[in-house]
Amino acid sequence: MTTLRTLPLTLLAAATALVTMVAGPALACPPGDDDESHATKPAVQQDVDAHQIHAAPQPPSGAIKGVRLAATLPDAKGAISLGFLTYGHRKVMYVSGEFGLKTYDVTDPAAPKALGSLSMPGMWETEDTEADPHRKLVFMARDPRAFGGNTHTGESGVYVVSLADPAKPVQLAYEKIPTGHTTSCVDDCRYLWTGGPARADWMPADWGGRPVWVTDVRDPRHPHTFPQPIELGRNDGTTDYVHDIQVDAAGVTWASGRGGVRGYWTEGLHWDPVRHAMRVARAWDPVPYAGGGVSETAAPSKFMHNSFRPVGSTAHEAPGGGDLVYITEEAFNPGCADDGRLVIASLRGSYGGEGWRSTPDKPFRLRTVGTWSVAGQEGSRTDTDDCSAHYFAVHHGILAQSFYTQGTRFLDVRDPAHPKQVAYYRPADAMSWAPYWHDGYVYVADNTRGIDILRPDFR
Repeated sequence: MTTLRTLPLTLLAAATALVTMVAGPALACPPGDDDESHATKPAVQQDVDAHQIHAAPQPPSGAIKGVRLAATLPDAKGAISLGFLTYGHRKVMYVSGEFGLKTYDVTDPAAPKALGSLSMPGMWETEDTEADPHRKLVFMARDPRAFGGNTHTGESGVYVVSLADPAKPVQLAYEKIPTGHTTSCVDDCRYLWTGGPARADWMPADWGGRPVWVTDVRDPRHPHTFPQPIELGRNDGTTDYVHDIQVDAAGVTWASGRGGVRGYWTEGLHWDPVRHAMRVARAWDPVPYAGGGVSETAAPSKFMHNSFRPVGSTAHEAPGGGDLVYITEEAFNPGCADDGRLVIASLRGSYGGEGWRSTPDKPFRLRTVGTWSVAGQEGSRTDTDDCSAHYFAVHHGILAQSFYTQGTRFLDVRDPAHPKQVAYYRPADAMSWAPYWHDGYVYVADNTRGIDILRPDFR
């Protein structure tokens, strides 16, 4: 079997191509994630005046229950992800998308004020864009399909952007990396884990997708990427697509992708259940903790998009006591009923390295506790096959989740075996990608509408 463990990074990236500036596809990352699997991208308008932000806009047509629209940012059309930084008493939102990066003052959460931008028309994909809250650095993943590229030969990497002055974003560095669908902070943003999408032509033929490469960003102007990828063999022994990374409040780094969700220690001395030894965990040589595949009855596609484990300082946000993991399955199949869903699974039985020993002949699967799908739910459209789940955020037992054209759904997960919808926001033109709780509001990154700021009215 061909392996990349002995090849230098310069050779790994040698086959990447120069690209031109064109916009990317509409849907984030279907399980196939090849260039033919995407729908046509909606037109992104960048000429909307920032003064079109309204403190009390009229609610859009569609289906809305339990929330009200407090403000909207139509100048952020093409939005994919957002986040928040604090500057003393000032609060700033950064928004990444097909336009590049935009910043807003959100000290008054319902009345954002545009600050600055870094123009990168045709950028893709910047999902789950993360920032270092101390150094005020934003890390933007460049998918190989950005700027007119493709998964076969396109260039991928990470941009390091300084928001020391949030009104003047400055690019400090660009690091070419063999992966680039998402990039995430580990070890307090000293390192990045970058993964996805589908394999490039020059990668081993037996790979189902790109794993993780680790980048040292302690010197943000001079990033360094380790040559050996990690999180290999994740899909019953096959190296496959790692989609996104989340670090929980206990410091465990969770890698979601095709084949399930697996957690790692990235620092400190820990028992390694795979090597059967105590050893020091490093970002580039992590120690397995728990996790594994998700039952095909809960997630037939096996493509797990992102996850959240309530533990430590976030234990109050959702039930679990550290043993439950909340996961998005992203899948686009004919008919809504078989599209990606929310899955809640138990980690019990996986702390002995079972998820690293799983094979097609002897598969290991986490026990499913509960699931939820938007198909047939109140407020859902019936004229579309686009019903996949996408990013979610949990706050005090309420999970807000994006479902693309099915909008943003609010689920009570205090009984994890029976998630229950309590509210929804589905504009007629919705393309909801990611919701974020902030100061009593929910900010929705909508790829066609921009940013919608919602005030929950339910209890």
